[in-house]
Amino acid sequence: MAQGSTIDRRRVLALFLGIALAVTAIDQITKHLTVVYLDDREPVKVLGGLVYLMHVRNSGAAFSMGTGVTWVFPIVALVVLVVLGFVIRNVRSTPWAVALGLVLGGVIGNLGDRLFRSPGPFMGHVVDMVSLLDERGRGFPVFNGADSALTIGVAFIILLELTGRQRDGTRLPSRAEQKAAEQKAAEEKAAEQKPAERKPAEETAAGGGASRSGEEAGTA
Repeated sequence: MAQGSTIDRRRVLALFLGIALAVTAIDQITKHLTVVYLDDREPVKVLGGLVYLMHVRNSGAAFSMGTGVTWVFPIVALVVLVVLGFVIRNVRSTPWAVALGLVLGGVIGNLGDRLFRSPGPFMGHVVDMVSLLDERGRGFPVFNGADSALTIGVAFIILLELTGRQRDGTRLPSRAEQKAAEQKAAEEKAAEQKPAERKPAEETAAGGGASRSGEEAGTA
């Protein structure tokens, strides 16, 4: 493997793990503070009611989905971790490293709750604390830092796919670029054909002139 490629891989892996570690740390710290300071008290109004902070336990997935099948989510999280481990090996793109790092951090953050919080391993309830525009989470589901990282990471991945950004650092051309390239190729092909079409015509004209010269010489 080339040295430059090795350096790129190490840089991408370091960025991927660094972002995942940062997300996990922020998520767990905010959850700890939530349990310590927001348990058994009224929601705290922030930014004039744009945000409310509270302590909520969620047995479901991100944004309170699937509350009746808590045990499924740790298994899904472990599968995602394995998939990310395989995917990151071929990543050479900084944006992809950022997106996947956000996903990894979000998965680990909530998985830690599933494994170590009550009521028990693989059945633990996730700590949520942020509600938007409503103090009871009625307008928008209550969420946490891991949920936010997961959502942003997945949205970033979709954006990268839509814009043709590849995991190896290359970029697929857009439809407009493909169309422009095809038009340019057609113009170049047409330009190459024109001299080829003129050449037989010029040879024919030259041959006709030589014939007329011979006929005039014979007449003389």
